[in-house]
Amino acid sequence: MSDWAAKRFWKQAQVVETEGGYSVELDGRSIKTPAKKLLRVPTLTLAKAIAEEWDAQVDKVDPGTMPVTRTANSALDKVAHQFDDVADMLAAYGDSDLLCYRATHPEELVARQSDLWDPMLEWAAKDLGARLQPVAGIVHQPQDGVALSRLSVQVHALSEFELAGFHDLVAISGSLVLALAVTSERISVEQAWELSRLDETWQEEQWGVDEEASELAEKKRIDIVNAAWFFHACRRET
Repeated sequence: MSDWAAKRFWKQAQVVETEGGYSVELDGRSIKTPAKKLLRVPTLTLAKAIAEEWDAQVDKVDPGTMPVTRTANSALDKVAHQFDDVADMLAAYGDSDLLCYRATHPEELVARQSDLWDPMLEWAAKDLGARLQPVAGIVHQPQDGVALSRLSVQVHALSEFELAGFHDLVAISGSLVLALAVTSERISVEQAWELSRLDETWQEEQWGVDEEASELAEKKRIDIVNAAWFFHACRRET
């Protein structure tokens, strides 16, 4: 069956232990991914969250309210088949990491970026062995190849499920360093979100909040929080 059934037809979602992980059944029938694979996840924590998402559906199934199910589907249907390509794409963010591109003015913004972003680059240099150099302006300047290789090793060491969650951490923040800091528990996802929006926050302080932009930002904030939860749930049991 497809896990995107138009209407709710089941009474109960139940977690089932399977070989190599856990799956979820709807009235005894296993949930399948859009590609018709068994939706099997590595931890009980993930399986329970998926079961809760399905039990929370009322009349019609709304994928927008099922972030754990969606990311698990992505891990199985997409990441598993193109792991190296996805890992390479995310590792490439290191060569144009948000934290490395600094404003040239005004002085207050330059100072804020230095105060808040430099510690993260120092952490990457010390703990990950990857020193990235900040540059002034927006013109791309290649980073040290050895540093990038070390960051790439970190990304390629992830599991397919971890990489599925890691994808949104990197893509939404625009920073490989921030994503690795979250997954390493150096900072919280909320801190990473604030650091990734330093420039936007500065603009809001100067010119006020744009309602439409604020709504879009809130959606991204929810998505990045969900991504961090998914990643950590791949490693933890309830």
